[in-house]
Amino acid sequence: MTVADKRLNPSRLRRDFPMYARRRNFVYLDSAASSQTPLAVLKAMNDFYGQCRANIHRGMYSASLEATNRYEAARAKIAAFLNAAPDETIMTRGATESLNLLVQTLARRLGPGDEVVTTLMEHHSNFVPWQQLAKERGFTLKFVGLTPDFQMDMAAARRLISSKTKVVTVTHVSNAMGTVTPVAELAKLTHAVGAVLIVDAAQSIGHRPIDVKKLGCDFLAFSGHKMFGPTGTGVLFGRRDRLQALPPYMYGGDMISRVTKDKSEWNELPWKFEAGTPNIAGVIGLGAAIDFIGILGEKNIHAHEQRLTNLALGRLSKIKGLRVIGPSAKADRGAVISFVLGDVHPHDLTNVLADAGVCVRGGHHCAMPLMLELGLAGTTRASFSVYNDEKDVSALVAAIQKAKKMFDV
Repeated sequence: MTVADKRLNPSRLRRDFPMYARRRNFVYLDSAASSQTPLAVLKAMNDFYGQCRANIHRGMYSASLEATNRYEAARAKIAAFLNAAPDETIMTRGATESLNLLVQTLARRLGPGDEVVTTLMEHHSNFVPWQQLAKERGFTLKFVGLTPDFQMDMAAARRLISSKTKVVTVTHVSNAMGTVTPVAELAKLTHAVGAVLIVDAAQSIGHRPIDVKKLGCDFLAFSGHKMFGPTGTGVLFGRRDRLQALPPYMYGGDMISRVTKDKSEWNELPWKFEAGTPNIAGVIGLGAAIDFIGILGEKNIHAHEQRLTNLALGRLSKIKGLRVIGPSAKADRGAVISFVLGDVHPHDLTNVLADAGVCVRGGHHCAMPLMLELGLAGTTRASFSVYNDEKDVSALVAAIQKAKKMFDV
C-alpha cells in the first residue's frame, strides 16, 4: 500500500485484505461486528512469531528484548493515536475486558446513595456489569433515554447528572443505531459534579479522529478487531491520576513490584493492570493497524464512510415498508444503519441477504434494553468501512428488494 491510497479507492484497498481474494461476490457490510484484517497486520504478527518469539519484560536475551521493544513500540503508537501517554494506555483483550476492569475497580468505592448514569443504547458490556454491581453494592443505576429522532436526550442527562452521580458511562457511537453521543458536552456536565466519565469507543475508533484530551473523558475503551487489528486485543485509556488511584484488576506476573509473605507492592503504570503474559503478537498487530489507519488518514476514512452511509440512507429511504432505526440527520452519524422491513424478523431478512452474498447482522446487537424500549425483536444492521463502495450499497438495496418480493412486504 502506498500514500496514493489516501484517495481511498476501495477496489484498490481490497487487495490489502486477503478475504476478498478468497471469496467472490463478497459484500461485507458487517464491520461494526468485526473489520477485515489487512496484510500489513498479518505480516507484523507473523514476523513476531518467526523472528523474536519470546516472552516480554523478563528475558535478558536478544529475542526477549526485541519482542519487548516491538510490544512497547506498539503501545507508544496507540498512545499517540489517542493523544495520550504510554503509561495511560493499558493493553487488554478488548473493550469488554476494559469496561469490566473499570466496573470492578471503581464500583468498590460505591454504595447506597451513590448513582451511576448511563444510557439505554449501551452495548451489554457497558450495561450488564454496572447492573450486576449495583445489586451487589447498593448504588443506583440511572438511564438517559432517547429523543424521537434516536439522539441522546441531553435535557434528561442534565436532570439526571447530579451531586449523587459518581460515574457517567456512555457509548461514543451506538453500535445498534449509529447515534453519536456528545461526549465533550457530557464531560463538562460530569466533571462539574465531581464524577468520572467513561467512554465506550468500540464503534468510533478507527472510523473518526479521537483525541482523549479534546473529548475530556477520564477513561476510554475499545477493541482492536473493529479497527483492522487482531481479535483478542483492546485498550483502556485512563488519565494517569485516575489510574494511579485505582486498585489492580487482576493479580499475577508482571503487575508485581515486590512480594513478601505479608504484603505485595504493585508495578508502575501501565503494567499495574497487565497481569500475566499478554497477547504479544496481537498488540504488535494492533500497532500495525494503527500504521495502516495513519496511511489512509482518519479524516479520509471518516469522510468516505459518511459519504457511503448518506448514500445508503438515501437509497433505503425510497424502499416502501422499510424503516430506519436511527438518526435521520446525516451530518454526524456512525457508519451504521439499522432497519426493519415490514414485520419480517431480522434473522429471516439477514438469511435472505446472505444468500445474495450480502453480509449484514440481524438481531439485538447486544443492546437488548434498547430493543425492548423500542418494542422491537431486533433490527438488520449494515455497516461500512474503507473497503466498501457504491456497488456494495447497490447490492444491499437489490437484496432487500428481493426479500420484499419473497416476504410480500
